[in-house]
Formats: sequence, C-alpha cells, structure tokens
Amino acid sequence: MLRGTLMTTTMSLAIATLLGTALAPTAHAKDATLPASNPFAAPSTLPLQAPPFDKIKDSDYQPAIEAGMREQIAEIEKIADNKEAPTFDNTFVAMEKSGRMLARTFGALGVVSSANTNPVLQKVQEDIAPQLAAHADAIHLNPKLFARIKAVHDQRDSLKLDAESLRLVDVVYHDFVHAGAQLSDADKAKLKKLNGEESTLSAQFVNKLLAAANKGALVVSDKKQLAGLGEGDLAAAAEAAKARKLDGKWVIALQNTTQQPDLQSLTDRATRQKLFEASWSRAEKNDANDTRKTIARIAQIRAEKAKLLGYADFAAWQLDNQMAKTPATALKFMGELVPAATAKARAEAADIEAAIARSGARFKLEPWDWLMYSEQVRKARYDLDESQIKPYFELDRVLKDGVFYAANQLYGLSFVERKDLPVYQSDVRVFNVIDKDGKQIALFYCDYFKRDNKNGGAWMDNLVGQSKLLGTLPVVYNVGNFTKPAPGQPALLSFDDVITMFHEFGHALHGIFADEEYPTLSGTATARDFVEFPSQFNEYWATNPQVFAHYAKHYQTGAAMPTELVDKMKKARLFNKGYDMTELLSAALLDMSWHTLKAGAPLQDVDTFEAAALKKNGTDLGYVPPRYRSSYFLHIWGNGYAAGYYAYLWTQMLADDAFGWFTEHGGLTRENGDRFRAMILSRGNSEELAKLYRDWRGRDPNVEAMLEQRGLKDAPAKQ
Repeated sequence: MLRGTLMTTTMSLAIATLLGTALAPTAHAKDATLPASNPFAAPSTLPLQAPPFDKIKDSDYQPAIEAGMREQIAEIEKIADNKEAPTFDNTFVAMEKSGRMLARTFGALGVVSSANTNPVLQKVQEDIAPQLAAHADAIHLNPKLFARIKAVHDQRDSLKLDAESLRLVDVVYHDFVHAGAQLSDADKAKLKKLNGEESTLSAQFVNKLLAAANKGALVVSDKKQLAGLGEGDLAAAAEAAKARKLDGKWVIALQNTTQQPDLQSLTDRATRQKLFEASWSRAEKNDANDTRKTIARIAQIRAEKAKLLGYADFAAWQLDNQMAKTPATALKFMGELVPAATAKARAEAADIEAAIARSGARFKLEPWDWLMYSEQVRKARYDLDESQIKPYFELDRVLKDGVFYAANQLYGLSFVERKDLPVYQSDVRVFNVIDKDGKQIALFYCDYFKRDNKNGGAWMDNLVGQSKLLGTLPVVYNVGNFTKPAPGQPALLSFDDVITMFHEFGHALHGIFADEEYPTLSGTATARDFVEFPSQFNEYWATNPQVFAHYAKHYQTGAAMPTELVDKMKKARLFNKGYDMTELLSAALLDMSWHTLKAGAPLQDVDTFEAAALKKNGTDLGYVPPRYRSSYFLHIWGNGYAAGYYAYLWTQMLADDAFGWFTEHGGLTRENGDRFRAMILSRGNSEELAKLYRDWRGRDPNVEAMLEQRGLKDAPAKQ
C-alpha cells in the first residue's frame, strides 16, 4: 500500500490526516516565527536531507507545521498578488517551490505518527487536521491564484513548454477545479466547513482504530488454547504479553485485515472463534473506540461535498482523475469478476467442508475455520503446509538475497546498510541505494516488525521526495507488521509476508527511480489505480526461479529449498484464489457502496448498510468475509483510498498484463528492467498514464492475463 494521500505540492495539502507522502524539501531561509532550536527550522544537514530523528522531539512537530503553513500562505499570496502577467514560471514554478518547511515536517511526522505513535502525536494529528484542511482550502479556493492558473492554462497550446511542464499545467489546473476553485463564494464557505469536519473525523478514526486494535488483541491464559502454534509463534505471543505487563499470559495482536494469520494454525476451534471475533468486532464495542458513528458521518460529508462540486456522488468525484474515470467503469470491471471468483470460492468451500467431515467434526463452515481447514486441504492435495515453508524465509535473507537481488538483476541497483543515520525506532534499518554507475540515488529505510503503537498493514512513503527543480533525491521507506521473534529466535516469514515485502519494495522502486523536474509529478504522485501497478508487478519476482533460488534457503543450514518442495509450491500456486479474490472484491465493492451514497441520504446504520451492500454486490458468502469490514477499513476512512480500493484489482490487471510482456521478451533481464524503469518507473505522473502504459506495452491492457494468473480463466466471466 502507498500510505496516505499523495502529497506533493500545494494541491497535496487537501488531506484528511497527516499520513501523506512527504513534499520534497529544499533550502531556504530560516523562518523567524520558529525558534532555531526546532529541527525543522532549517533543512536537514544529513545525507539527502534525511530527518534528524535524534534531534526531533514530539513537541517540535506542531509548531513547525503551523509555522510552515504561515510561511506557505505568505508565499502563495505573493504569487497571487503578483502584478506581472501570469506566466508558467511566476505562477506554476513558484508554487512548486513553496511550502518547504511544511514539507520536511510532514516527511518526519508521516512515519512516526503511523509507525511509532504515542498520545502526544495522536493529539497533534487531531489538533492539526482541521488547520491543514483550512490551509489547503486557503490555497485551492484563492480566487486570485486560480485566475493566474487559469490564464496560463487557457494559453497552454501557445506556450513553448516541454511535455512535463505542459503536464504540470494540466494537472494543477484540474486539481484546483476538482477542489472547488470555480465554486461561488457561498459554496466555497460550505465546502470549507465540510472539509474541516471531515479532516477532524478522519484523524479521530485513525486514532480510534489503533486503540481498538490494541485493546482487541486476544489475551490467552491457558497455553493449551494455543495448540497448533509453533514454538516461535508461542514465544512471540509470550513476549507480546510481557510487553503489556501480562506475565504468564500470551497475546495475539490483531493485524489490519479481517482474517488473522494464526487462524491457520490454531487447532482449538473455540480459540479460533475468539480470535476471529476479536478481529471482526474490534471497532464495534460501543465504547470510546467504536468507529461506526465516525465513519457514517464521514460518508455523509463526502456525499455532500460531491454534490457541492457538481458530481452525482463522491465516487464520481474521486474517479474523475483516475484511469477508470467513472464508478460505472470500475463497477463493471469488478462485476465481471464476481461470478468467477465466488464460484471458485464456493468450490473451495465444498472441499473444506469435505475435509471437516473427514476429520469427524460436525459443524457448519465458519470464517474462523477457513484458514485452518484450507491448509489441511492444501496439505492433502499438494503435501504442503506452511510449517515446511517458513524455515526457508528468514527476513534478512529475503530482504538482501531476494528483494535487493531482484532489483540488482533487473535494474543494476546495489544496497549498502549504514548505521550512522538516526532512526525513529530501534528496529528501523537504513540503506544507501547505489545505481549501476556507482552513484547514490536514494536512501531506503525499512521497519518491518509489529508494534502496539504502529498502524496495521504495510506501506511505503517518502521522507524526502525527488525533484530536479528542488535538487532533492528520494528518501523512501517501507513499513510492515511481521511478528517480531523472541530474543535469539529467527524472524521467519510466511510466503504471504514475502510477497508483501516484494510488493512494498515495488512502491519503493517507483519512488527511488523518480526522475521528474516538478515535485507535483514525481514518483508515486499518480492516480490510485496506477500507483499500485509497480508494487503488484514487483510481486512477480518473488517467485521467479532465479530470484527464488537465491533467497529461499534454510535459516539454519543455508541449504536451498528442495526441488520437490518448490514443485509443490508451484502446483499450489492457484490454491484458494477464489477466496482471495472474493474477499478483495467484497471490500472493494463495499468501499464503492459507501461512496456512491447520494447527498441527503440519512446517517447510515453501519452494520445494516454493510450487510445490504454485500448482498447487493453478490459477495455475501458467510464463510468469506470482506478483507476489511467497514468499521476498520483504514484504507478508505484514513489513508486516502476512498472510492479507490478497487485500484488493487485494477492494478492486478495491469501487473498481470505487464508480466506477460516480460514473459514474451525473455523475463528477468537487465534490458527488460532498464526499459521498464525508463518508460514506467521513472516517469511518475509526467504523462497521461494510459498513454504511458500503452507506449511501454504496445497496446492497452486487457483482463486475459489476470483471469489466467488468478485461476479464473475457466470460471464464468459474466453474470
């Protein structure tokens, strides 16, 4: 996942929370309103302007944000009040250079507030959210500024600008119109009020959800209830309990998704049910952390905003600048996948029910049974289970000999770990990224272990963005939530965890290879239904035979995974794909259901609305719950994926189709990698994205490869 909204320049400040991609900092004079002792008062002197985390205190963030907003407003007003005729340089370039203090503050705050938060930072988030919304509105809704933007845009065809500069004109103009620049003064006032309320509620949702997830963790007093867990998992659960001062107990913390990994191993059905229900109801306890009233109001606000802006619903407004363009296109795309996915899931359920019957048990298949019994089916069918695989996936080896190795083979990159840069938490590691010519092009930070003060899931973001105009190189990071081993134990991963590492590093590559002039167009600053393409594509290299053989080695002996075990994994590749696709479709369609609500609709009862939406969408299979339930759907209520979760499916299509090109042209080669880097990964949003893909692929994408790769080729494709 790409964390947060895509923040790059003034347009990027229309955010709901502080969890966005950082603006790229550059040098400028110290702001007199911020004490020189504040680490954000001047650009960092560390390599590539990396944040000086050893000098930053929690109390430094809010003053720097507020000073940064004042500074940028002064810069924007200077542009808007310029008496000279509007030009590209005195309007668009000047805007690109604004907001540097705000940029570097967000770079640091974005990661600590999501990956290492505390009550002080959570209060900063909630306090600053409405101020940031008002700040964004002060820029987007400034009539004099927009008049200058429009004047340049209206004469774009006569301007002697390069292609990237023309793209900037189009993107900025559209973003301002999209944000309400053409509204009447009365409607602008209404929009500002709605934006302020939404931003506050979104920040509250993020903090409520983190607290709910931590409070909802399963606490076990009797070790017998954890039968089936391996010694490493038991030790980790004991360590998690110890960290909470629950000595003599075991704690299974909740991950972001509905299903929990330990459900695959736990043999005690009552414990499985407790763990599932802890996950399912984490944010629905009718307490201070219950999110339902919050999200119901957010959905209502978004519908009202869409109407103000001239759209039928929020999804129509949100998709206006995406590849899909309209909700109808996205819904049609997903609707054609539902019958095939659910048919396959039902067939998988029949196999699981047969396995339950063979075991002598007599109960109805429930969602907390699926992972364990599907693993039994997989073991019976392919003689394969997770315990055989995990010893070959030690985290450090996967990172260095897998993720980094693939990047070296495709793009010529090398990575050198460094211990001299300050980090925000002791688990964080830092690497120099060296290009094929020996020059450093980026810094890469990684933070892989689960913590109680870390948001769930996995994501990538920028600490510093790339821009030739600003003279900055990228500083990017990946965050995960893998179980931290007990002291002396290895960090062994599931194969899903391995895929997650490759996925997030695909985002990192998109940021590392950014080669744009303007921060607004740089790196991952693309449409949601394109930005997940490089990450999903990068997943393919986890199973490439050359790459796999290089990292899949036993953590104790260093021996390569035996050929027969590799063959079993290959044969099991499409196992459970109906379930996987259905839970993803269910969540994506649920997102669309929330965001196609019309203005004027009453405040929804969340549970009733969700049940009706799942039924209407044809994904209401009781044993296949949505990957995210409404009340803990962080992507859409706090991380900028509102009406955009379909992007994971859309970009699966792009990634599968793209891998087809690689297969047709020799697979993993430097020539293929360099071409993909030059034509996709380095281009950011510097060109219309459908054209960008078409120029590289030689045609528009199609769904055929996706149906093949996801095991849906022979299933019904239409309702």
